[in-house]
Amino acid sequence: MNDYARIEKAMTYMVANATEQPSLETVAAQVHLSAYHFQRLFCRYAGISPKRFLQALTLERGKQLIASAESLTNTVHALGLSGGSRLYDHFVQLEAVTPGEYKRQGEGVEIAYGVHETPFGSMFVAVTHRGICRMGFVDATSADELLARLTKEWPRSTFCHSPDTTRCAVERLFTKPEGGRAALSLHVTGTNFQIAVWRALLTIPEGQFASYSHIAQALGRPKSSRAVGNAVGANPIALWIPCHRVIQQSGALGGYRWGLEKKQIVQTWEVAKHSLLIGTHS
Repeated sequence: MNDYARIEKAMTYMVANATEQPSLETVAAQVHLSAYHFQRLFCRYAGISPKRFLQALTLERGKQLIASAESLTNTVHALGLSGGSRLYDHFVQLEAVTPGEYKRQGEGVEIAYGVHETPFGSMFVAVTHRGICRMGFVDATSADELLARLTKEWPRSTFCHSPDTTRCAVERLFTKPEGGRAALSLHVTGTNFQIAVWRALLTIPEGQFASYSHIAQALGRPKSSRAVGNAVGANPIALWIPCHRVIQQSGALGGYRWGLEKKQIVQTWEVAKHSLLIGTHS
């Protein structure tokens, strides 16, 4: 078992057994490590401690859901581009495929792809010269299937297996953004409505959630919650376009194409990381 697989298994175990508040030693035993080595490994790859992750899972996310009505109402202002400080606004730039590019079906476009390990599982990543065009978990859908879907959408493109080219897209998820660093570009194709929804997702602050109905309201289409849900489900770039931050109005998790367990793990990691940053600056 490699280190990334150990972190993923540990997170999954903590999610499944959160009510029992497993000790560090108990979780470490699940991945066949001593508590000392597991603590160091988890902090290195996840950027937070196992204790912080479990705290977020059992307490801070609970607070979010209990106060979901107020939290989601506040999020509407962020979705309306109120000018507040939003990490994704500053560090992620979404570019849509032009009508001409769509008509040419990717002719002349070179697409590099690769599979990379993360604390949440293996991820398939594909990039063009303009940015990330596909990102998804391969434990839910195989890398071959994700590549087949991409080649169907871009039948005239040239595809090249090049993990060295795609690695940065994953590494930047787990490194602190630095001032002066160029914004990460996303290169997506979709309907005008889908792209509008994906842009709205980028404005949801890390560690916070929004409902489908509030996104619909922010887009000026309050009766389009179902269409918003479909657009969220069609998100081509997992994690960077944070569809995992969308929940139901009641505070329930809602759907997630990569599985609800994965959604809860990612949400918990973000909440824990966000609360850690707040504690550092308070």
